[in-house]
Amino acid sequence: MNFFRTLILFLCIVSVVSGQENEFDFLNEWIEYSDAENAFYHHLKHQALEFLDQRENKIAMLEGNFQWQQRQSEIREILGNIVGPFPDKTPLNARITGTIVKERFRVEKIIFESQPGFFVTSALFLPRPLDGKAPAVVFCCGHSDLGFRSEAYQTMILNLVMKGFIVFAFDPVGQGERLQYVDPETGTSLIGGPTKEHSYPGAQGFLTQHTQARIMIWDGIRAVDYMHTRPEVDTSRLGITGRSGGGTQSAYIAAFDERIHAAAPECYMTTFERLWQTRGPQDAEQNFYHGIASGFDLPDLLIVRAPKPALMITTSRDIFSIQGAMETAAQVQMCYDSFGAGYAFDMVTDDAPHANTVRNREAMMAFFQEALNQPGLADDEQVTLFDPQELWVTESGQVQLTLKGKTCFDLIHTTAVSQRQELDKKRQAQKSENFVDQARQLCGYRELIKPLDRIYHGRYEREGYYIERWIISGEGAYPIPFLLLKPDNKGEFPAVLYLHPEGKSMHTGPGQVLEKLVKSGNIVLTPDLVGIGEMGPGRFRGDAYSFKVGTGAYNLWFAGIQIGRSLVGVHASDISRLIDFLTGYEGVDANQISAVALKDLTPALAHAAAFDLRIREIVQIEPLVSFFTLVDHEFYAPEWIQSTVAGALPAYDLPDLYRAILPRDVTLINPLDHLRETASVMMIDQEMGDLRQKSNFDLRQVSSDEVDLILSERFK
Repeated sequence: MNFFRTLILFLCIVSVVSGQENEFDFLNEWIEYSDAENAFYHHLKHQALEFLDQRENKIAMLEGNFQWQQRQSEIREILGNIVGPFPDKTPLNARITGTIVKERFRVEKIIFESQPGFFVTSALFLPRPLDGKAPAVVFCCGHSDLGFRSEAYQTMILNLVMKGFIVFAFDPVGQGERLQYVDPETGTSLIGGPTKEHSYPGAQGFLTQHTQARIMIWDGIRAVDYMHTRPEVDTSRLGITGRSGGGTQSAYIAAFDERIHAAAPECYMTTFERLWQTRGPQDAEQNFYHGIASGFDLPDLLIVRAPKPALMITTSRDIFSIQGAMETAAQVQMCYDSFGAGYAFDMVTDDAPHANTVRNREAMMAFFQEALNQPGLADDEQVTLFDPQELWVTESGQVQLTLKGKTCFDLIHTTAVSQRQELDKKRQAQKSENFVDQARQLCGYRELIKPLDRIYHGRYEREGYYIERWIISGEGAYPIPFLLLKPDNKGEFPAVLYLHPEGKSMHTGPGQVLEKLVKSGNIVLTPDLVGIGEMGPGRFRGDAYSFKVGTGAYNLWFAGIQIGRSLVGVHASDISRLIDFLTGYEGVDANQISAVALKDLTPALAHAAAFDLRIREIVQIEPLVSFFTLVDHEFYAPEWIQSTVAGALPAYDLPDLYRAILPRDVTLINPLDHLRETASVMMIDQEMGDLRQKSNFDLRQVSSDEVDLILSERFK
């Protein structure tokens, strides 16, 4: 009986809470906006497809080998720009830590340094007997916790070795023995699987305009360097392959390293159009900085290699669209045909999901046998697999525990500190307007001239004021629903734009802060910006983190990076749209418009106020102190990422925007650090100490109970 009473009470509570949460939701009454929660993704996708269509039109016009060669030159230049400059080549300092001898092959366990102190764990599989130089294949593994030691990858590697190929397999960062965030007690990752191990530091890298792809591609290029040091390897007969994430890496490395003669990426190649229509952009290393905006698409990875031998290995039910794979193959084939080398490119498909199959393994081996001049049968063999621990290169099974080398964070942090020093010099020499221009460009802010569509959707009457429901058009083909709280007496009132990261339904109850503001003589507008409330969180399949503002939506953030947009920039643009509404609303004093933002929306408001002089005053509640704090510490709260702008750190930071907003009023209440905890006085002084001396700048650290009181007093 007690159980049923508890259940009934629980259901009643859920019903009440649900009623409160949904009281002001009204888009569900409009079929027109039935997919509003996915609006931001569709908005980005539409812009991405515009760039991709421009590239498609260019490709369709190419005629003859000379024009295709020109396209290859363009691709090389684009790749150099969107991946970022590679570091200098330094000594590999390679050493063998152990050897395993079997009847038909031996394995050498090897550690080398792709960058000074940045250790790569790897294994060289050499056939026995080995008479003279042999062809070799660099093997890139996909997203396996075990790295190249997983069952699927061992099967591929050992089959190649049985056919007489030398195989060099290495662990990508965040996998196998190269965890970047390793728990010393358990030897496992502190932050999750391979996608998180890639995207967590990758996000920090993007803030500096550098990419996780650069780090991982460079590891592969240095693996090729190592192959050139081995006397057993015939470097004129060098190939590369890998599946899934290894398909990504093998395609990328081969596009950059011309020493690779034959490439066979598996279960990755598709087009960005089909990727965006299906799974959406994936983790950090699979995205380039402004890649799509620069005119790049995935087929270019193979086009740039023509006429060297290439094989696309696919499956009919892969997670990467088979339609996109076929469209990729068609483009690549045209390029190869222009060289008179159509025979050097092929695509094979097995009827399977995202997997390595016998048929595809045999096709891969036959391809390398022909392309690398290694005759023999391509029949798949039964192989005896190693226990993963047998292939450990280090004593502990983790390079960070054994050698304590550099991590991705160390590489990124070094870059960020250098950029910070250069930015400090610019701050001494440049005017604040220059930083605003940089911010406007990098965040992707757009000043809109299209008419402001307005839809009135009724109102609620409360004691002393009304709550009106409105919809206006946003930057894209999506609505911005909002509530407008207005006094019931006539007059001209100041207006307050109130931005809450959980949406317009927050703080609207009797006695809460919005009621206090309207009863103090203000008109208050509180919206669901795109991605928030009824406008989100959306359905996004990237598995690094789910798409929800405030939970670290990495993959959606990466989508914006590909096309030079950000959620911050879109929100800033839509904030200006809301200011347009307020300035045209009867009863609003257009010279007295202020704005309040909380947590995740504080960067968007900082940008909007820097761009839009109509915002007279801003109040930031629990704002992020600066973007730099997110790269100045190894660990950070991923919830902040959607509120940042990729590439910002060489050009500007949040305190630069506050300097630009002054002498208009700026109030910061209880700033937060990289972990979303109360920022220390030392951190605040380091990031914006000079602002404390400015008039019209007010920084307060108060109890949560005092925040509403401050707002009520501020806007009385």
